[in-house]
Amino acid sequence: MYKILYLFLLLPICCLAQQGGNLSLISRYMQGEHLQGFNGNVLIAKNGKILYQKAFGYSDFSSKLPLNNSSIFELASVSKQFTAMGILQLKEKGKLKLTDSLRAFFPELPYQKITIYNLLTHTSGLPDYLSEMDTKWNHKKIAFNKDIIHFLASEKPALNFTPGSRYDYSNTGYVLLACIIEKLTGQTYNNYLDQNIFTPLGMHNSRVYNSRRSKHDIINNYAYGYVLDNKTNAYVLPDSLKQDDFVYWLDGVTGDGTVNSTTSDLLKWNNALLHHLLLNQIDQTDMLSPHTLTDTLTKRYYGYGVEIGQDELGDFITHDGSWPGYSTVLSQYKSGDYTIIALSNNQHNSVAVSRALAYILNNKPVIFPYRHKQIVLDAGLLDKYIGEYTFPIKLNIIKRDGKLYRHIPGRSATSDVELKPESTTKFFYGNNADIQIQFELNKQNQIEKVTLINYGLLVHGERIN
Repeated sequence: MYKILYLFLLLPICCLAQQGGNLSLISRYMQGEHLQGFNGNVLIAKNGKILYQKAFGYSDFSSKLPLNNSSIFELASVSKQFTAMGILQLKEKGKLKLTDSLRAFFPELPYQKITIYNLLTHTSGLPDYLSEMDTKWNHKKIAFNKDIIHFLASEKPALNFTPGSRYDYSNTGYVLLACIIEKLTGQTYNNYLDQNIFTPLGMHNSRVYNSRRSKHDIINNYAYGYVLDNKTNAYVLPDSLKQDDFVYWLDGVTGDGTVNSTTSDLLKWNNALLHHLLLNQIDQTDMLSPHTLTDTLTKRYYGYGVEIGQDELGDFITHDGSWPGYSTVLSQYKSGDYTIIALSNNQHNSVAVSRALAYILNNKPVIFPYRHKQIVLDAGLLDKYIGEYTFPIKLNIIKRDGKLYRHIPGRSATSDVELKPESTTKFFYGNNADIQIQFELNKQNQIEKVTLINYGLLVHGERIN
């Protein structure tokens, strides 16, 4: 499943109160985010014990059926850590070595030097199966893992780079890891996780769910994922949109996604990782250790199915996931021993929400969400804001048809977001994201400072052109 990384470089400007006050601020923040559009479930724990748990919005938008704390969500790429666990359990049992070649399991594949370690750490160089299959696969036929193997063997798409030479996030690699689990155990990936992870940990509301469309399998208390239809400005199932039709034809694929779970079950899972309940301590520590550098700017690393990093809040282990209708994240902060789980079934930015919650827990400043009211500005007043900016992520502010838009360099105009004015110097995103851009002008009416308010967190930027 696709994963989206959100980059924040944030500067604290004040401190808050103690834990009791923090919990009231967390409640206030989440109520505000719900008004801003967050639909989903949140859980915060300290030392493995729940501090805060709440459901917001609907599990089914058409029937207005409400979510509850036991609602089950597609985890998207948060699923990868379960696949990694399965591989490490087989290593512990002597069934494989991380240095084993991919071709030792699937000799029909054309890739000579890829190891299990490369698959775990996204250093295989394998091309993305979705983009490779998009024009060559019958979109009316559901693909399964065996179809991915057959496709790679017959089409032989070239590697993006020499295995082990660099990092490139690979969903294909984790599908192949699931295939290895199945080949070594003689079980389906679904049954293996159930018997070796979910049942032992008492994760009774968790399962691999790749049978919704192929077998019309229905889960009780399921949080259906919805996307915003730009034409109607209404939330719809992604199945109804042509650009998201891959949710149908890739519905049978496992390993990179399709683990479905609840916030409570994910806390059980996280506690198991921290206390090596499923693995010996050496292999568990290896899984949660940095193996390959993923971002030189933020010094983030990839372990096995998890990301490891350090920021102004301290050391953390995390992974997020994105799939049409879903945005998910599971994070563990060493400082304070906080666990933050945010699962959205309307693609609200769970990573950004969890980041703000971490700030509140650590007595850092947060701008609380509020409803924005658009005003009318003379189009000529907008010209001063046109230009290139860095936060440090680069973005352009452009003008089109008398309106300002945020444009990301290298992306198509269809991804541009209208910047709606709420004052002469402050604009909010017109796509339901809780993001605003605030300008400060000098006496000459020129831009002196610019700040991005990203889901309540301040990111100071500068104009570069």
